[in-house]
Parts: sequence; C-alpha cells; structure tokens
Amino acid sequence: MTVRKPSKPWRVTVTGPDVEATSSFTSEAKTFAFVRASLGGDSPATAAKVEQWEGGLWRWFETVTAEEIRAAQAATEK
Repeated sequence: MTVRKPSKPWRVTVTGPDVEATSSFTSEAKTFAFVRASLGGDSPATAAKVEQWEGGLWRWFETVTAEEIRAAQAATEK
C-alpha cells in the first residue's frame, strides 16, 4: 500500500492552557508565518509543534515556544 503525499505537507499544532489547534500549510514559509502570528503578542498559546510529511510519515521538524517568538519580535522592534 502506498501512502499519498498530502497537498499541504506542513502541519502545526499550537498548544497552551486553553488552546489546542492544528493547521496545515503548503510551504515552510507559510508555516512559520503562522507560528509567529500564533505565538506572538497576547496569544494564550505557549508552543507550536511543526511537522513535515516525509517518506510517508509525519515527522517532527521543530518545536517553537512563545518565549522564543516574543524575544525575537522584541529584538527586531529595537
């Protein structure tokens, strides 16, 4: 049996105390734009797990925390 590659091979699961949502994307750039928007500012989300479809399986790519995003955003505002 062959597993077909999904049309959106990037997936993000955003989590936090009152948040758990999964979204799919067509590119790495769109994926990380969503991660920055989801974890920045006053968002209640605390982390985002990024996965990429590879070799017939979803593979962990990176986990990003809200602290990392907010620190990067603060550094670019200076």
